[in-house]
Amino acid sequence: MSTGKTAAGTATPIPAGDLVPSADVREEYEALVEQVRKHRFAYYQEDAPVISDAEFDGLYRRLETIEAMHPELVANDSPTQEVGGEVSAAFTAVEHLQRMYSLEDVFSLEELEAWIAKAGANIAKLGNGTPAWLTELKIDGLAVNLLYRDGVLIRAATRGDGTTGEDITHNVLTIKEIPQRLSGDGFPAEVEIRGEVFIPSKAFTEFNEALIAAGKAPLANPRNAAAGSLRQKDPAETAKRPLKMYVHGIGAREGLQTASQSDTYRQLAEWGLPTSPYAEVLPGLADVLAFITRYGDQRHSLTHEIDGIVVKVDDFATQRALGYTSRVPRWAVAYKYPPEEVNTKLLDIAVNVGRTGRVTPYGVMEPVKVAGSTVEMATLHNQEVVKAKGVKIGDIVVLRKAGDVIPEIVGPVLALRDQQDPPVRDFVMPTQCPACGTPLAPAKEGDVDIRCPNSRSCPAQLRERVFHLAGRGAFDIEALGWEAAIALTQPAEPDVAPLTTEANLFRLTPADLADVRIRREKRSKGVASGEFELVPYFFSKGTAKTPSKPTATTEKLFRELDKAKTQPLWRVLVALSIRHVGPRASRALATAFGSMDAIRKASEEELANVDGVGPVIAAALTEWFAEDWHRGIVDTWAADGVRMEDERDESMPRTLEGLTIVVTGSLEGFSRDEAKEAILIRGGKAAGSVSKNTSYVVAGENAGTKLDKAEQLGVPVLDEDGFRALLADGPAGGAAESAEEDLPEGEGE
Repeated sequence: MSTGKTAAGTATPIPAGDLVPSADVREEYEALVEQVRKHRFAYYQEDAPVISDAEFDGLYRRLETIEAMHPELVANDSPTQEVGGEVSAAFTAVEHLQRMYSLEDVFSLEELEAWIAKAGANIAKLGNGTPAWLTELKIDGLAVNLLYRDGVLIRAATRGDGTTGEDITHNVLTIKEIPQRLSGDGFPAEVEIRGEVFIPSKAFTEFNEALIAAGKAPLANPRNAAAGSLRQKDPAETAKRPLKMYVHGIGAREGLQTASQSDTYRQLAEWGLPTSPYAEVLPGLADVLAFITRYGDQRHSLTHEIDGIVVKVDDFATQRALGYTSRVPRWAVAYKYPPEEVNTKLLDIAVNVGRTGRVTPYGVMEPVKVAGSTVEMATLHNQEVVKAKGVKIGDIVVLRKAGDVIPEIVGPVLALRDQQDPPVRDFVMPTQCPACGTPLAPAKEGDVDIRCPNSRSCPAQLRERVFHLAGRGAFDIEALGWEAAIALTQPAEPDVAPLTTEANLFRLTPADLADVRIRREKRSKGVASGEFELVPYFFSKGTAKTPSKPTATTEKLFRELDKAKTQPLWRVLVALSIRHVGPRASRALATAFGSMDAIRKASEEELANVDGVGPVIAAALTEWFAEDWHRGIVDTWAADGVRMEDERDESMPRTLEGLTIVVTGSLEGFSRDEAKEAILIRGGKAAGSVSKNTSYVVAGENAGTKLDKAEQLGVPVLDEDGFRALLADGPAGGAAESAEEDLPEGEGE
């Protein structure tokens, strides 16, 4: 027996063999056909899907499974026999000269391996030799067909149903990367060029931020935003959207004699068409899998959003020999990465009080698995963002989690709002701190964020500060995690917490923690029971025969507290939770002043003049040190042995004075922090992004887009040996190493 997913998501057995489908199977099949059609229309024509891509893929694959087991059910108008999409009545319908196909999707590396093996076997039967695979990123955008005659763009159309699309020429003309006239010569009398219109990730974020600032609802995701932009009735509105395009295919053509897809890409680029920098021709399966892994790791630092990798037979003759099914080419496949957007129900909107008093709304959702982990909470930033996103308690919402990034609620699925029971309701921001009862207010007039001003004794702020100071960018106390921070500052027992101020962190003793109890849900065989009990946190439970004693984690905590006292000055600054003062500013301050005492005595102007600090951070520092209880934290830590001054090696040559250096990728001999430290103590500036002002880029393994940007701008690129030479001898050493690099042909130009 094989199983598949029903439309409702439950497993239902499907009988093996050519059996007559039961009434239940027929009913399910008809329901699936209707659902897939409905969701496809919402996605392609309305640019307003009501389910996630992952849910749609599940429905579609279930439909394919039933059809594979019962081919007699398949009709010519089944969604599996058609290219996704129809033509909207709002636009003029135009026929493509050559059909635009969809791609077959695979959802696991095993499925991809099987597809490549099958294609390779078919190619071997044809006697066409060993194939090369053109491998490229699957852009999450809108497919568009450009028609050029005698080098002039005369029409642009959506893919539509593959045969007929929508005329969107006037809107496409607003995209500056798309040439209205091809450059050079040798172009065919008539040629169709296919590609994907998208909104770059950075531009999408900035555009949404501007919408929110203007009190407007943000766009749901880059794909829907690109599609909606191209379907604007007024091209002037389209022109306001930051659209781009990469071309990735070719349709009908007269007189173009290129032999392969990759040769065609080179030709298209010569004519001035925008081609993707992420395409490679690879010799075999292992190389394709390595490509998938590499860009899976980098997918959130790329120019645009992707949802997979496309693998094509590069040779045109072999493509023609393999041919097409009714819907997809037999010479291309799309591997889909695990989904990072899902739909779930927003059960509530609660608020959290941060370490600087900022009160942040966050969504509480029905637990859902996304990007490999189960998520049930996601930040909503502030009440204005809640309003701009238009979410209400009880909505079905789109949830996004990009890699290891904090989960984000994108927005509501409006088409489902009226169907919710109980009805959705608005979020109301509290007027008092939920942790200490203090009235909430903006920090200053016009500030969007609402804050609790009781920074000294608000238990929520203390908890957050203790958790923060233990972080990797501060004291790096691994044994002091989130639950331990709660146990130290807000235990269920005793009434008075072991820590009522972070000043006493290094004065804790095992005896202070012996009676600490936390409230924890009972579990039976890993399943939550809904009942709670008080359990000791830092000590073992103990029995009549075995007295309680510190756990191994507690013993580790005290060892790490001793180690934390020796951390460099910049980490101590980060640990103080001074608003706006993060690792970068702390490094700059520690390098410029050398000691906590010198920083405390510096004027606001002197602080602001430090490169990487500026007036906002300088004002925050001055304001922080003006508080007696803040200075008390520093004094108490110093008395308890925390290092407040960096040892300076005056003999260290200032070889990098005036240089701005970006480190990207993994270096064997340096951690990221060690590389930055090495740059700073030699007088250089360790920057996080590449610009025309960057002096050098140091590129390790998996360097990513910063390396691409350096090569585009002509910034010198060093490997690890070159970095060491630069540290030792300054620009003379770095220039020598850069000149001696044996770059692969075509790189570094």
